[in-house]
Amino acid sequence: MSTWSPRLTPEDVSELPVLWEGDVIVVGGGSAGSAAAVAAGRQGASTLVVERFGYLGGTGASVLDTFYGFYAPGPNNERVVGGVAWEVAQRLLDNGDAFERPNTYGAGTGVTYEPDRLRMLWDDLVRGAGADALLNTPVTRVVMDGTTVVGLVVETGQGPGLLAARAVVDASGDAEVAWRAGAALERPLPGRRLQPLTATFRMMGVEVGRTSTAELHQAMRVAAEAGDYRLPRREGSVHRTVLEGVVHTNLTRISGIDPTDPFELSAAEREGRLQIAEYARFLVDRVPGYEHSTIVSTSDRIGVRESRRLLGRYVLTRDDVMSARDAWDAVARCGAPLEDHDGGEATVWEYIGGAKPSGDTYGIPYRCLLPVDIDGLLVAGRCLSATHDAHASVRSMAQCMAMGQAAGTAAAMGVRAEVQPGDLDVDQLRTQLTKDGVIL
Repeated sequence: MSTWSPRLTPEDVSELPVLWEGDVIVVGGGSAGSAAAVAAGRQGASTLVVERFGYLGGTGASVLDTFYGFYAPGPNNERVVGGVAWEVAQRLLDNGDAFERPNTYGAGTGVTYEPDRLRMLWDDLVRGAGADALLNTPVTRVVMDGTTVVGLVVETGQGPGLLAARAVVDASGDAEVAWRAGAALERPLPGRRLQPLTATFRMMGVEVGRTSTAELHQAMRVAAEAGDYRLPRREGSVHRTVLEGVVHTNLTRISGIDPTDPFELSAAEREGRLQIAEYARFLVDRVPGYEHSTIVSTSDRIGVRESRRLLGRYVLTRDDVMSARDAWDAVARCGAPLEDHDGGEATVWEYIGGAKPSGDTYGIPYRCLLPVDIDGLLVAGRCLSATHDAHASVRSMAQCMAMGQAAGTAAAMGVRAEVQPGDLDVDQLRTQLTKDGVIL
């Protein structure tokens, strides 16, 4: 009996139908992956983004409705992310599908948008860049020629098929390709801290503005401590949306879950819905302005903040973040505070450079996107190479889009120059990113 392996050789898949063959494959169509596909396509590379759900946008189009990370919190409110990411935000703002708003906790100005509009916008941008998207298609195995990723096996309604490329970007969030390829990773293990998961929901019929955030949090503490409601988190975000009378809530908290374990993840999905019902009951019962409100939608899937992370050529550290350290190979910038939801009933916030928002930023090294011992592969988004603490800052969606643009651009440039991503001239990459509007 043969042993199942997540890695196959080209000989192993010689009889599989070739569904697509080209320059760059991006796995995961979330913020990082969609930006990577746009960037690679605009560089002239034949590009395919593979997404296991039926739409592009990922967590940003299914769980959340606000981009954070565009602005560094501080007295100047400086925008630190441009390029494809800001193009997305600007298009939504210009179309009336988004607005900017301050963050309660001082995390910098956020861009609140309509998720369904974001899905449509990513469709337009990816197609407009000359890239294609393969939706509702999970990746099941990686095809490797020695230590080089050369293709992927996917499962479709017509059975398994082969996708072949000269470079692959893993923007899956869970480092699905890097894990299958055997790259060095930091994985969920007993005793290893992971950020908790969150299911979000929207309520309609709300008289927005009748209750302040401070009053909401106080009401939550009183109700929970009295034993009237099961509220694991005693603070969180409730904010207005583009739609009149509709608010988006980020309140639930499901801790101690390994998101890569299918049974634990399934249990978390169920627990998320139970918590949504309880928080909604509390809001209607106890919070002024919610008396006649009702749930209008819940997140398509539970929001995962952290799972597997690459152990790459450089590991971004807490000290890098807190000391606002730049990097010679920086391909993006971040000014977001450490936002650690693994703090019991509350969230731990630590600002770069001190106790208050200062506007300081740090550089995200290109090396954080590169596996140590695997060729033909880059990562982008929340599975980058970073410690738990650093990851709590760098995982915002604006930074994920910026990393995606860097990875997609690098993949396309490497294919054109016929070099591996790790051998690419970083100065040339940074020059191209700057030309394309990225803030370095």
